[in-house]
Amino acid sequence: MPRGLTVLLGTAATVIAVAGMQGIAGILGPAFLALMLTVTIAPLSVWLRRRGAPAWAAVTASVAVAYLILLALGGAVAISVSRLVGLLPSYAKQFDNLQSAAAATLGHLGADKSQVEQSLRGIDPSTVIGLAERLVGGLTGAVTNILFILALLLFMGADAVHFPARMFSAASQRPEVVGALRSFAHGTRQYLVVSTVFGLIVAVIDTLVLWPLGIPLPVTWGILAFITNYIPNVGFIIGLVPPALLGLFEGGPELMLVVIVLYCAINLVIQSVIQPKFVGDAVGLSTTLTFVSLVFWAWVIGPLGALLAIPLSLLVKALLIDIDPNTQWIDRLVNGGEAAKPDQAPAAAPPEPETPQPNSSPADATT
Repeated sequence: MPRGLTVLLGTAATVIAVAGMQGIAGILGPAFLALMLTVTIAPLSVWLRRRGAPAWAAVTASVAVAYLILLALGGAVAISVSRLVGLLPSYAKQFDNLQSAAAATLGHLGADKSQVEQSLRGIDPSTVIGLAERLVGGLTGAVTNILFILALLLFMGADAVHFPARMFSAASQRPEVVGALRSFAHGTRQYLVVSTVFGLIVAVIDTLVLWPLGIPLPVTWGILAFITNYIPNVGFIIGLVPPALLGLFEGGPELMLVVIVLYCAINLVIQSVIQPKFVGDAVGLSTTLTFVSLVFWAWVIGPLGALLAIPLSLLVKALLIDIDPNTQWIDRLVNGGEAAKPDQAPAAAPPEPETPQPNSSPADATT
């Protein structure tokens, strides 16, 4: 088949696949969130099984940890939104003063005072509340699809206990497939470890910066900064909105500007300069591809796609690139770490066989 026709058919298939994913975004996003959590806590079940724990105990422990992570994530986002929404009505007087000051400033600059007042009249605390709710409402709405995600986590957690043994059994016949899936799981865990470490650093620093400035609820905004750190490159902008807004109401434009400058100095350097380098080395994606992944998956799935952009890209890379020896050369082009030497071939993640236990089922003993 001519190469041009192959490219054309591949492009058409990609468009159809993307349109299909957009059509089922409400299911795809929560399902992949459950898959990511299952992959994250899978080593726990393997560790328990290797130490003689029965399968039901490994499943119970793994699912319980996944439930705690999910509820902590959703609860932190919901608390941040509710506290911001609860605080904003108390700043109605400051909001009116800011409107008057803005109208006077624009009037001195030559703007028509009546038109300015008419434009500002439509902006009130309820408008800001609506904007804040919409800003993080997508993430909250996805996480609050709780019954569907909890059910998926239960079933995936039960399957994950025996899945390493099945992978080891299939490795002899499909080593590329098993290697690609192991690479996806390893890369996802590495990404979450790096993001968690940097998120904790950012959360502590942001809290310590906001506290002496007198910004209300500094610990809450530190927790929000930790969560938004999982959104690559631009997550700190979402975490900046509530403290900057409260700084405007507490101390006027000067305090808001101080908050923005300090956040940019801290978060922009850590999250957009230092962290992407470590993420690229950990998962094998360049900084440019990381940002493109963020934009693409947020467009396909919605706000939850921004949170899951890196793991989703790793899954696509595993299924379309790592799985086929003829396309593994593409990995050198998109790799964010140090380039491999010309005489080195990209190596798949080594298999991690599960040691059969005396109380293992016959299916596990096949390893």
